Amino acid sequence: MTENVYIHIPFCRQKCRYCSFVSYPELDKKEQYLSALKKEIKHGYRHEVLKTLYFGGGTPSLLRASEIADLTGLFCIDKNTEITVELNPEAVTFEYLCELKSAGVNRLSIGCQTFDDEKLAFIGRKHTSEDVIRVVNTAYKTGFENVSLDFIYGLPQQTVGGFERDLLKAVALGVQHISLYGLKIEEGCYFASHMPVNLPDQDLQADMYLKAIDILKSNGYGHYEMSNFAKPGFYSRHNLNYWDNNSYYGFGIAAHGYIDGVRYSNLENFDDYFKTPYWHEGEHLETEEEILEEEIFLGFRKMSGISVDKINKKFAIDFEKKYAAVLKKYLASGHIIKENSRYKFTDQGILVSNIILSEFLE
Repeated sequence: MTENVYIHIPFCRQKCRYCSFVSYPELDKKEQYLSALKKEIKHGYRHEVLKTLYFGGGTPSLLRASEIADLTGLFCIDKNTEITVELNPEAVTFEYLCELKSAGVNRLSIGCQTFDDEKLAFIGRKHTSEDVIRVVNTAYKTGFENVSLDFIYGLPQQTVGGFERDLLKAVALGVQHISLYGLKIEEGCYFASHMPVNLPDQDLQADMYLKAIDILKSNGYGHYEMSNFAKPGFYSRHNLNYWDNNSYYGFGIAAHGYIDGVRYSNLENFDDYFKTPYWHEGEHLETEEEILEEEIFLGFRKMSGISVDKINKKFAIDFEKKYAAVLKKYLASGHIIKENSRYKFTDQGILVSNIILSEFLE
């Protein structure tokens, strides 16, 4: 049974300079896209009552609230379904948020990135810091009780002190959830061919990340996943489903899904998607070893880590025997700890997690 849905809304007014996600400024195609998207949903959805429904992008808030309501209406949801919409704050109004709430949306994920207006302009964001503050406060006025802010650290000319000020402003706003992403310049984004100067190096990025952990933990945010912090009761249930290695539907251009042991990705071209919106390129996980490796990779992203009992039962292995060498190595170095039959990264372990995980996957 698959009880979680991701819907990709691929429209943006313009691409941010760091962005390599699949998004397009072709808003004239919105009506045709929504028609194809509905066909895909009706073709693939099996009518389970959803635990989570997530609108990501792109910029989902470029849709009218009535269009989001039309999409949510295609699914079986109840009062417990977590329904998240990502939004950019520059054009969001009180009326729009009221309409979203009436459509059943109960969680907002706001792209803030930084409260430094000069940096916002440099990275291609259309909003200002005041827009973020206005939208957060407006969300509270309209009755939203679950608001998340996204931040990027490692921006050009950013300092640890500057990032600390960003986080303290978010704390002062009282948001329930905060996501942090280190700047990565990947092929396909503007910065890849126009490399900015004065980028913080890896050591400075690490200092920013460790500072964030200190600030957010001391202000009541639980560090529940490498990049995510939340007040008690406000963990993202949708994202936890990914990290628990459970199934989910992915609908829309470039969306990814995981159903019946198949990880699939959708078409990324409008014309192709309009012709066959339910065509997926899938990849079966052929062996138990591949499935086990995914379980380890995703499980270690959670700060609660890997449950030895659970993984032994699920895969009929002796986890501590199978991975004795790598566990011994990183327990001794202090990058991994064991607590109550669970192995998890320390803060220093997170900083070199890719190196450590590669040794589990050899």
